[in-house]
Amino acid sequence: MVEKEQLSIEEALQRWEQTTLASVLRKSPERAEKFETSSGIPIQRLYVPKHADAHYLERVGFPGEYPFTRGIQPTMYRGRLWTMRQYAGYATAEESNARYRFLLSQGQMGLSVAFDLPTQIGYDADDPMALGEVGKVGVSICSIHDMARLFDGIPLDQVSTSMTINAPAAILLALYIAVAKRQGVPMHKLRGTVQNDILKEYIARGTYIYPPAASMRLITDIFRFCRDHVPHWNTISISGYHIREAGSTAVQEVAFTLANGIEYVQAAINAGLSVDEFAPQISFFFNAHNQFFEEIAKFRAARRLWAEIMRDRFGARDPKSWQLRFHTQTGGSTLTAQQPMNNIVRVTVQALAAVLGGTQSLHTNSMDEALALPTEQAVQVALRTQQILAYESGVADTVDPMAGSYYVETLTDEIEARARRYIEQIDALGGALAAIERGYIQKEIQDAAYAYQQAVERGEQIIVGVNKFTVAEEAPIETLHVSEAIAQAQRARLAELRARRDSARVSEILAQIEAAARGNDPLMPLFIEAVEREATLGEICNVLRGVFGEYRPSVSI
Repeated sequence: MVEKEQLSIEEALQRWEQTTLASVLRKSPERAEKFETSSGIPIQRLYVPKHADAHYLERVGFPGEYPFTRGIQPTMYRGRLWTMRQYAGYATAEESNARYRFLLSQGQMGLSVAFDLPTQIGYDADDPMALGEVGKVGVSICSIHDMARLFDGIPLDQVSTSMTINAPAAILLALYIAVAKRQGVPMHKLRGTVQNDILKEYIARGTYIYPPAASMRLITDIFRFCRDHVPHWNTISISGYHIREAGSTAVQEVAFTLANGIEYVQAAINAGLSVDEFAPQISFFFNAHNQFFEEIAKFRAARRLWAEIMRDRFGARDPKSWQLRFHTQTGGSTLTAQQPMNNIVRVTVQALAAVLGGTQSLHTNSMDEALALPTEQAVQVALRTQQILAYESGVADTVDPMAGSYYVETLTDEIEARARRYIEQIDALGGALAAIERGYIQKEIQDAAYAYQQAVERGEQIIVGVNKFTVAEEAPIETLHVSEAIAQAQRARLAELRARRDSARVSEILAQIEAAARGNDPLMPLFIEAVEREATLGEICNVLRGVFGEYRPSVSI
């Protein structure tokens, strides 16, 4: 095959159209036969320079081809729009189910489940550790019955579901699979993502349970199980979102997220998996902030850097293993309690950056989230923001419209170079886990967060409505309140479940899980059987706590 750098731009474009593009169009036609502006000006699928040097062909190239700077699909949103996936969940499974049904009726394309804090750290609602937190920041899920109510009337073979859960990710996935089986949906038809990213919990959030070695074992167990049984499921969503929420810069978000990705890939290889067996099921989760052009460049740089890492560092041969597929959420930490209507504008800017950066799915925050969980009206405005971008703005009608901008291409190169230097430093420390245990990554983020806050307090960084353009008094807006009665109802359900179920069968499967955890046997099949026998999330997690212990940070920054 003729090398790209030896081709003129016309020859390279023709080659791309006849190979990469043609193969996709045969399977998936574009959304319309023709695209044009409101003035009737035809919109081309792809715009390229009239003259291109080797640098352009190698470093920018064509969508759907290495290094994927311009996107992972040849047609991008001309073929299919990004998935509009609003993150939601609060109170009971029934109330969250009603919110999901509302969002689906309003045009949402996929579900994204928010779990409450006890669920995130593996406690049932009747555990003393859950006191005051049940249903407050997400939905409380303790048993298969809660999970069944959560997805009641929602056919799981027809939706894609993302679950933001980490330490007990394997158990929540087991619950989802068990509910699908009740619906008659086989595992191979399920589509979705489980976040399953424990390293960023050690770095930025703190909802961890087990020490690193045990956590990595659970993660790679999911990799292996889904490779064999749930091929359309993304086994991990490596999250830069929470790293950015903790105060990192855009460069740090890329660097630390990809460094974590390197750690996961190496752990899977060490567990005996071939890179091309699991890498196509890896996905990422990034933040979108207000620095519009930097955010666009960030996404492009991350794609290019990950492609190189997977191809050259890990020797992946399947092009799907090189592709960085990612979900984006607009920046929660950028939302202000002051003048909350301003947040609609912030979210619009951030969402547009994510789309122009080539995201595969998107959550837009609601204007009231700096005050409380979002109301139904606020969620609808957030979803409508995505829909207006998709259907009215024209930004989805051509692939990577920002390519070739002197500014964006320069930012893309600079973010990539700076992120690469961070990764080299992390490699020198022994990898992401070693860097986390030494406190290096946490310290870098804290320094960045402190510098930003100082800039805000000095007035160098303007936040509209906070340190400039303020008002003396603001009218209150309606907010969502979660009643403490939710916790009481969950505790009552658990008491009824424990009294009614076959306790001997539950004890038997929990003993099998303990034995497997002490050895090397796969755990996912046992988790599925356990939840089907009505074992609770907390009971399974407590068995694993007894075997693995709990993580305690070795450094305090």
